[in-house]
Amino acid sequence: MIHAVLELRARRVHLLPPVGKQRRYPPLDLTVLHVTERNPPRSRKPIEWKLLTDLPVRTRREAIEKIHWYAMRWKIETFHKILKSGCRAEESRFRSAERIANLLALFCIIAWRILWLTQAHRASPEAAPQAALRDREIILLDRLMPSTDTGEPQVKTLAAYVRKLARLGGHLGRSRDPPPGAMVFWRGLSRLADIELGMEIAEQPRCG
Repeated sequence: MIHAVLELRARRVHLLPPVGKQRRYPPLDLTVLHVTERNPPRSRKPIEWKLLTDLPVRTRREAIEKIHWYAMRWKIETFHKILKSGCRAEESRFRSAERIANLLALFCIIAWRILWLTQAHRASPEAAPQAALRDREIILLDRLMPSTDTGEPQVKTLAAYVRKLARLGGHLGRSRDPPPGAMVFWRGLSRLADIELGMEIAEQPRCG
């Protein structure tokens, strides 16, 4: 894991609305947070954030807290990307607020699982696959992509099964390829769910 050393400055400012709109908008008392990176690598530009907030920033701890909140924006954007591009929440044909709320509640669970899976295998690659996958899903991945065929180690780790799931979602796993992302896992889990449903239908007893 790569760490960056940041320098933080904070200043309270009083902002007036634009000329001609002072009757419509009140003045604002905000805190400016300026974050810069010390000694950045030569291969990239230094981190520099300029944040405005109306939340209380009275101490150093409260300032760092707001920076941590802002740093979560990439995960939040990924979460919404799954909702939009994976679950296609915007294409819903529901018109009542109750039905839309129920649908979004279900989509949020799916999006959270995919986002959590994306983060979990990077943070704890040696964890047991049961930490993120159901036993049924593990069995199906073993059948679809046996370790002897994929070159995966025989030891069952979360990282090994995540790679199998990523391959099911179209990730080639070449040395120059970036790590699989949320949309790859979306496709992999979606395909795995279809296969699991097909197996359940095939296993049901038939009459006649």
